[in-house]
Amino acid sequence: MQYNQKIKKVNGLYLILYFIVPMIPVAIAVMLSLLIPEQEGRFAGISALLGIAAFVWWLAGWKLVLNMKKKSMTKKLDEAGFVRNHTFNSDNSTIVIDAQHGDIALLFCMNPSVIQIASMQKITRAWVDDCAHGSGIMRGSSCVRFCFEIDGVTVKVNTFTSNKRWRMDSNYILTGISKADMMVNVINSAKQGQQAG
Repeated sequence: MQYNQKIKKVNGLYLILYFIVPMIPVAIAVMLSLLIPEQEGRFAGISALLGIAAFVWWLAGWKLVLNMKKKSMTKKLDEAGFVRNHTFNSDNSTIVIDAQHGDIALLFCMNPSVIQIASMQKITRAWVDDCAHGSGIMRGSSCVRFCFEIDGVTVKVNTFTSNKRWRMDSNYILTGISKADMMVNVINSAKQGQQAG
């Protein structure tokens, strides 16, 4: 865990490993098919299967890693004496607020190797982004999120995402906005409570 260091949403080394490591077995199978011509067909088939596996990993592996890290995050925070007053699990991150001590814990899908903890006092602002586009009856959105700025870094946490655009009066959008409003209020209240304390 990192305490009060610069918030880092993306870990470059993790990204390199995430994308490059699955290609190593594919490259080995391709090389073997070139070096051993009599086994070319077998190694070509193996490399195709490994390529498909690598592609599936790129699409879904980050979710698997994030979910595993979320489970261990709870235990680590409890061991560190972090009071988990509010937890929000998103598709790309987990945010946990300790209103008692005025801290926030962050876990990002592109930097899952470290739980980052910072003082709520470092948050300069928090707001709801409904990602709305268009006008009139064409106005809609496929994403709603709550955002906050900490250490000059903008963190965007999805409360609703879809591959389809929904009208702004849709229950999906309204529920997403309600969740985002709630989290912005929680952040602001925890920060103000800490300032008062």
